[in-house]
Amino acid sequence: MKNIGMVGIGMMGHGIASNIVRRDYELGVFEHPGNQPLDALKAAGASGFTSLKELAARSDALILVLTGSPQVEAVLQGADGLLEGLRPGAVVIDCSTAIPSSSVRMAQAVQAAGGRFLDSPMTRTPKEAAEGRLNLLVGGDADLLETCRPLLSCFAENITHMGPVGAGHGMKLLHNYVSLGMVALLSEAAACAQRNGVAPEAFVEVLAKGGGGGIALERLKPFLLSGETSGLRFSVANARKDLDYYNTMAADAGSHQAIAAAVLGTLELALARAPQALVPELPAILGGA
Repeated sequence: MKNIGMVGIGMMGHGIASNIVRRDYELGVFEHPGNQPLDALKAAGASGFTSLKELAARSDALILVLTGSPQVEAVLQGADGLLEGLRPGAVVIDCSTAIPSSSVRMAQAVQAAGGRFLDSPMTRTPKEAAEGRLNLLVGGDADLLETCRPLLSCFAENITHMGPVGAGHGMKLLHNYVSLGMVALLSEAAACAQRNGVAPEAFVEVLAKGGGGGIALERLKPFLLSGETSGLRFSVANARKDLDYYNTMAADAGSHQAIAAAVLGTLELALARAPQALVPELPAILGGA
């Protein structure tokens, strides 16, 4: 694999692209208004494309870093989409957060067009994306993963094979349900603590020394203590989308989801109150009732 195409140069995608372009790859990126600025990538050697079909026609592998399943489906199957120009044997690597059943359908469409497919969603933040230290949860053929591992290792520290196509996206939804569920729980508790006169410093200290400690608290702590949000640049809108996807997956499996439904409801309330808010701001949003 020499020629790599990318669609979705947002906060995560920009970090991924910056690591690929520094290696021995020829990187092409799809020009889109939702991208982060491309100047630095182009200065490093990346090429811009305004046609998905043309981007696919020159790419041995295509990496998608998109908002969700509707965007992935449109980019692959839409008019002038990637599947119209897909090279025989090319690999589509979907790093988006998506519904597993949609991923299975997209894998079948890619295969019918002569390509191969891995779902490879990520955990961690834009900071780790820029540092090349993401975690990847990969669904698909194990041998294909090994073929793609040198490329994936450009921007990932840990790469875990989860099983067949869709398993990576399923694990990502499980991960985000648990992590965002913990953040929502802590946010509601922090709002209640404030209304009951508990100092933020005491709230954080007591939880950190007991059963409430962990990564979720560490990510919320800067906001609780000083209003700082830069450590977790993840929007409430995306959090709400991920919990909706999790509830869809759980319903498809006939799995109990009462707590997941409650977390989704909390995020929907927060989104209605503050459409542009970041996840760390949840305690303030919930405290404003």
